[in-house]
Amino acid sequence: MITSALPYANGPLHIGHVAGAYLPADIYVRYLRKQGKDVVFICGSDEHGAAITIQAKKENTTPKAIIDKYNAIISKAFSDLGISFDIYHRTSAPIHHETSQEFFKTLHDKGVFEERESEQYYDEEFKQFLADRYIKGTCPVCANPNAYGDQCEKCGTSLSPTDLIEPVSTLSNKPPVKRKTTHWYLPLNKFQDWLQSWIVEGEGRTEEWKKNVLGQCASWLKEGLHPRAITRDLDWGVKVPLPNSEGKVLYVWLDAPIGYISATKQWALNTGKDWEPYWKSADTKLLHFIGKDNIVFHCLIFPCILKSHGEYILPTNVPANEFMNLEGDKMSTSRNWNVQVHEFLEEFPGKEDVLRYVLCANMPETKDSEFTWKDYQARNNNELVAIFGNYANRVMVLTEKYYGSKVPAQVDSVEQDAYVVAYRAQVAQLFNDYCTGIESYRFRDALMAFMDIVRLGNKLLTDFEPWKLYKTDPIRTEGVLRICLESLYDMATLCEPLLPFSAGRLNAYFNLPAAPKMAVGGVNLTSGAGLGSPFYLFEKIEDQVIQSKLDALESIRRSREAVTAAETTIIAANPIKEAISYDDFSKLDLRSGVVLSAERIAGADKLLKLTVDLGFEVRTIVSGIALHFSPEALTGKKVVVLANLLPRKMRGVESNGMILMAEGKDGALHFVAAEGNAGPGDSIS
Repeated sequence: MITSALPYANGPLHIGHVAGAYLPADIYVRYLRKQGKDVVFICGSDEHGAAITIQAKKENTTPKAIIDKYNAIISKAFSDLGISFDIYHRTSAPIHHETSQEFFKTLHDKGVFEERESEQYYDEEFKQFLADRYIKGTCPVCANPNAYGDQCEKCGTSLSPTDLIEPVSTLSNKPPVKRKTTHWYLPLNKFQDWLQSWIVEGEGRTEEWKKNVLGQCASWLKEGLHPRAITRDLDWGVKVPLPNSEGKVLYVWLDAPIGYISATKQWALNTGKDWEPYWKSADTKLLHFIGKDNIVFHCLIFPCILKSHGEYILPTNVPANEFMNLEGDKMSTSRNWNVQVHEFLEEFPGKEDVLRYVLCANMPETKDSEFTWKDYQARNNNELVAIFGNYANRVMVLTEKYYGSKVPAQVDSVEQDAYVVAYRAQVAQLFNDYCTGIESYRFRDALMAFMDIVRLGNKLLTDFEPWKLYKTDPIRTEGVLRICLESLYDMATLCEPLLPFSAGRLNAYFNLPAAPKMAVGGVNLTSGAGLGSPFYLFEKIEDQVIQSKLDALESIRRSREAVTAAETTIIAANPIKEAISYDDFSKLDLRSGVVLSAERIAGADKLLKLTVDLGFEVRTIVSGIALHFSPEALTGKKVVVLANLLPRKMRGVESNGMILMAEGKDGALHFVAAEGNAGPGDSIS
């Protein structure tokens, strides 16, 4: 059972998504099918949650219209790129709602959930509770002013809405208030010991997990798990199947992974198969292919849900990839900094395998990687065209020239030649490397092994020089080209998981279906059998094509910088916030202070740890001013401190207060200090 993360149906698919969760899964699945394995490959559109309703508001339409629009775009992009799902489903389907509600009801009846009343943010103007993504504010870790209530997309930190500094509703752009509401919580803290044993210590696991996956899980476990709400106050999603729960839906990260199960059920209905062995049989291997931003849900939360249910197997592995960046910057749909898959395929017809090749070669398997248009061009021209395509075309052309596009006969003396024997031994070793790479989720290694096999073919052709040999020994030439043709047939077999469109074209040339098994070195061709006409597998990409893509990105960058500058100007010209009463102001306890010392916080570019004398006590305050002031320049500096701000941990350091700063129109920060004889601790009013 292979799953790839369900993409949100609130925007198109970009190549970073493909490199993270879908291409590696497709390569692995295609390889398993060539091995004759019983495998089902599941995915579908994630069509619930606040992200959908937010996009609907942006486009002034309904959530249903949004999911229909983007499901069509995404599913077609997958199909056109050759991602070979057995089913691409939708979480808006009735069978998914039924499955999710059954899951919730089972866990509820078993007493797994905790029902709690809590205070959550509420937008008084729109009269609704705010899901995490409806709240924005300043990230407490990196000071990004546009962090969401569930995650900061700049530094990647997972957050809760109460972590944000100065939160505002994305609906009204006003500060929300807190109101009481009741929700059901999954008590992750009760699973802490089991998760520690299973994930970190590996008890009961049969495969080693990636270090980046284990590292993130270990970090969460070290900080300590807490109960997590698995319902939301929202009108779009799977309804909570309990009495008196109107207006409440399942949290999208509860119902989305269950989407794998409901999709499998639908696949079984479509094919007349039984879905249960794929989820409940002890001899089934369950794999989740995801990006690193989904690790916590697939490695911690979903396994706890499956284990609580009691009838389902746990994942054998979660081979999560890191992020792929674009031309030195993080890919982002909202900032229009990406390469959308459907647009690429429309602009570059016939280049599906080129994109697959480049994304695989740069796959972010253990660390973030980067896509650049120059690298895309270089890999196409210098590797696919010059090595693979060149070998295929030369073999086809020579076979047509000397043997009328018919398979030459085997020649025993050539088969037994020491060079040929050594060549085949090298190919066999590289084939082993290729298989090992895929089976251990190192797809870049598998691609390198494949290309090394192609390089060996080029070397064999160059060393034997059949265009010269034919003049003196046509029989030996026949044996050489027979070996070259068989190697090309092997390459068609090996490249099918990686480059399925190229494999299809090569199989058509041989007038044969795809090889039923993943193997090399067999006698797969019939002497005298007819072959197709020679062709080029790949075409050179010219400089002007690449330059046009770079120019387009530069235009986007300049536009973004212009917008940022305009926003800065607007902020500077309109600094007055919403009016408050004197009672509101009187709640602020402002004190004069003196900085005794300052130091940088490891791993935080913008934060300084300040020790501040307030007269009546010395406090530690974390301030996001490291880009403006060096620690050495701050000793003795007089400051104004908001002294009654609730403590907040930032990068592991508890901050007890806030330093007041003035920001100039140029973005520079300046200290606000009490003048005259004001001493440490004096009140400011």
